[in-house]
Amino acid sequence: MVSAQLTSSRLILITLFYSLLRLLYFSHVSNVFTFPSFASASITAAYEAAENQDSEASALLEWKASLDNQSQASLSSWTSGVSPCKKWEGIVCDESESVTTIDVSNSGLKGTLLSLKFSSFPKLLILDISNNSLNGTIPQQIGNLSRISQLRMGSNKLSGSIPPTIGMLTNLIRLDLSDNSLLGTIPSISSLRNLELLCLYNNSLSGPIPEELGKLSALTTVVLSNNNLSGPIPPSIGDLFNLIKFEFPNNTVYGSIPPTIGNMTKLTYLHMGQNSISGSIPTSMGNLVNLIALDLSGNHISGLIPSTFGNLTKLAFLIVYQNKLHGRLPPALNNFTNFQNLQLSTNSFNGPLPQEICLGGSLLKFAANRNYFTGPVPRSLKNCSSLFRLNLSGNMLTGNISDDFGVYPNLSFVELSSNNFYGHLSPNWANCSSLTSLRISNNNLSGGIPPELGQAPNLEVLNLSSNHLTGKIPKELCSLTSLFQLSLSNNELSGNIPIEIGSMTKLRFLELAANNLSGPIPKELGGLHILSTLNLSKNEFIESIPSEFGQLQSLENLDLSVNLLNGQIPAATFGKLQRLEELNLSHNNLSGTIPSDFKDMLSLTYIDLSYNQLEGPIPAFTKAPIESLKNNKGLCGNASGLVPCRSHGQKKRRVMRWALLITLGVLLVVVFLVGVAFCIHCQRARKTKQEAKEEQTQDHFSIWSYDGKMAYENIIEATEEFDDKYLIGEGGSASVYKAKLPNGQVVAVKKLHATLNGEMLDLKTFTSEVRALTEIKHRNIVKLCGFCTHPRFSFLVYEFMEGGSLDKVLKNDTHATMFDWNRRVNVVKGVANALYHMHHGCSPPIVHRDISSKNILLNLEYEARISDFGTAKILNPDSHNLTSFAGTYGYCAPELAYTMEVNEKCDVFSFGVLSLEIIMGEHPGNLISSLFSSSAAKSVASNLLLKDVLEPRLPHPVKPDVEEVILIAKIAFACLNEDPRVRPTMEEVYNEFVMPKSPLEESFSMITLGQLLNT
Repeated sequence: MVSAQLTSSRLILITLFYSLLRLLYFSHVSNVFTFPSFASASITAAYEAAENQDSEASALLEWKASLDNQSQASLSSWTSGVSPCKKWEGIVCDESESVTTIDVSNSGLKGTLLSLKFSSFPKLLILDISNNSLNGTIPQQIGNLSRISQLRMGSNKLSGSIPPTIGMLTNLIRLDLSDNSLLGTIPSISSLRNLELLCLYNNSLSGPIPEELGKLSALTTVVLSNNNLSGPIPPSIGDLFNLIKFEFPNNTVYGSIPPTIGNMTKLTYLHMGQNSISGSIPTSMGNLVNLIALDLSGNHISGLIPSTFGNLTKLAFLIVYQNKLHGRLPPALNNFTNFQNLQLSTNSFNGPLPQEICLGGSLLKFAANRNYFTGPVPRSLKNCSSLFRLNLSGNMLTGNISDDFGVYPNLSFVELSSNNFYGHLSPNWANCSSLTSLRISNNNLSGGIPPELGQAPNLEVLNLSSNHLTGKIPKELCSLTSLFQLSLSNNELSGNIPIEIGSMTKLRFLELAANNLSGPIPKELGGLHILSTLNLSKNEFIESIPSEFGQLQSLENLDLSVNLLNGQIPAATFGKLQRLEELNLSHNNLSGTIPSDFKDMLSLTYIDLSYNQLEGPIPAFTKAPIESLKNNKGLCGNASGLVPCRSHGQKKRRVMRWALLITLGVLLVVVFLVGVAFCIHCQRARKTKQEAKEEQTQDHFSIWSYDGKMAYENIIEATEEFDDKYLIGEGGSASVYKAKLPNGQVVAVKKLHATLNGEMLDLKTFTSEVRALTEIKHRNIVKLCGFCTHPRFSFLVYEFMEGGSLDKVLKNDTHATMFDWNRRVNVVKGVANALYHMHHGCSPPIVHRDISSKNILLNLEYEARISDFGTAKILNPDSHNLTSFAGTYGYCAPELAYTMEVNEKCDVFSFGVLSLEIIMGEHPGNLISSLFSSSAAKSVASNLLLKDVLEPRLPHPVKPDVEEVILIAKIAFACLNEDPRVRPTMEEVYNEFVMPKSPLEESFSMITLGQLLNT
């Protein structure tokens, strides 16, 4: 009100003053008092400027008032009574004090543009509202900004379609509407003749790429990625002679590449990767003589690489992996001197590789794996000192391995597996000081393993399996203390395992199967505390299994089958292996009984004890099939195919016979025992009758527990028919109760809601959860104790998790502070382990589809269990696995918005969101939308320090947790990639967690999100 009064008063005074001067001027015609004409013009201009300035100020203040309180505080310098051209932040004016620039980017504004009167800014040149949280539609009135040259609205929450009035902004040079939620087609922009930059990526735009785009000859940058655009690339784009950068990644662009694209002779960067482009590569692309980088990866492009590519002599990056290309490579590629990155993998190329691929000495990465290349390794690679990464696996290459490669100071990764290489392994590999991974499996290598390999300072992976290597395992290899994986299986190695192997404390995978190794298994293996997989099968190891194996707390897979092991299975050993999932001791000479602590291996999913000399009762450790127990001396028990154990009864009869021979008094004992037996018989008869009665009242009932005595009545009695005082949680389809059974066992009972007619609300959800949880057993998956369908109550019984759900822990300040970094890291790893087992350890795989903080339960030790499998889906390997939407908003993968096909990558995305939520203490929605948005928003978010987004209720993590927290953030960002094909699998995530951690290269306090996002 005050502002309006001041503005009105100012206008009245100026009007009166101007009228008075005009009156004086026209009344003094005798020139007694003369008013010069230039003075009149100045006054007119001043009047118009003052009027326009007040109009602009009023429009800006009105828009400010429509925003939320926090936004108004951000624009605190915008006040009435002060000229916008003097002290208003983000406002720039010209000499006439007309607003020419409005820049409120990165101001945290929330609201709409509906209250902004664009007509009040006739001289506006730049409008920048990028990187805020503005929503709503773009008003049609934006077409009134007739002079505007730069319109930047990226990284907001704008929705609706792009108004066609955008086409009226004929002076526009830069148009950025990226990273919003815009819909519809791209409107006509043929009149924007001055447009140099067009950024529309990260929206939901659909329809074809406009044909008229080719008429905008001033364009230098076009970015349309991550939309729903369809149709072919218009031929008219070939007319964009001045185009510098043209990207269509992550779209669904159909059709072939038009030959006219070859007319873009000044093009230097062309990226069309990760689309659905089909057809062949036009020969006219050979006309792009200034092309430096070409990326056509991840499409359906077929045919040959044209011979005209020989004209692209400036090409440094050629990336065509994952297509349907075939045939031979153009010979002219031998003449290229600028190659830095050549990616040809996963096609059907044949013939020889370019022999002069490193002619210019600048090659960094070369991948030609999974093709049909033949002939020798390119000769120029032998002295290619720049080489960093090499992958030639899965071809039919030949040659002497010891002659084809040299010493590379920068080489980090070598993959030559599955070829026809022969010869001896060269000791020169040890001189590649940066080498971390050397894989030459499945070839025809012979001779011994060079002891010099033990001098490779940074080697983490050594895989020489499936060759013809002979001799002993050099003890010098045990000097590789950074080694993560050692795979020497399927060779002809002999002798003992060196006892020095105990020094390889970072070893996670040790695979020595199918050799001629002998002697005892060294007890020093028990010192490899982080070992996950140990395979010593198909050798000639003797003596007994070392009891030190009980120290392998991280062991998940153990295979000692087909050896000459004897003696008893050591007691109090395997029961300590709480993570063990697969155990194979078959085809040995083990004797004695199976230790009772086998029942403590709760994670065990596979076991094979067949073809030994074992006897006695089997512990209730697994529902093992008879095939895994057959051909032993005398096993007995309740397993299918085994005879019941009778040892207790036989002992009882012997005692009775001995007692009868010693004294008459024992006869009284016998009589007493007969009476007891009679009582037991009567009790059993009554129980049988009662069970028959129960069976008549139940539709279906299946329930079990640790002692097998849990019953329907126990649940009803413990919850007092599901009284609300036992209620601990409630959802849309079920309620959860806490029940303490007569034996002291505490369980959680999930009772499904019923409709008015008594039927279950969601039978499909009930059966899905039962089926999924009976298929999988894992320490990080909630244990299903039983289930029941009954006319009155239908419920599932779980182990009770005292810590409650993860989302409640994070929302409670007291619990969140107790949830320290070590516990948070373990929760993330626990969820990762469970998903890895579901996706890769189950056949067929199981997808949860609703991984979120509310479905992660914790025990008192903050150990995680995945729960709520009502939406889980068991994948059919022969189907597309179409399904309706399921899950929790904020955790669902973006592709589920437009496709009904579900796969493991949906869980991977949810895992990424959950991981960030755990280390941040809150849902990371805003951070995710910023990091995976436009260049402006991403730039701001990428510069954030990791320490500034972590849980504020905890002190910053310190060693050893700090490395784990950094790794979690890096993995989470990789899991959140909007392209599911680029996301890692849970197997890759699992391997990342178990890999040895590299020391921090810089201070934790200086690590930015951008550094983690780009690793």
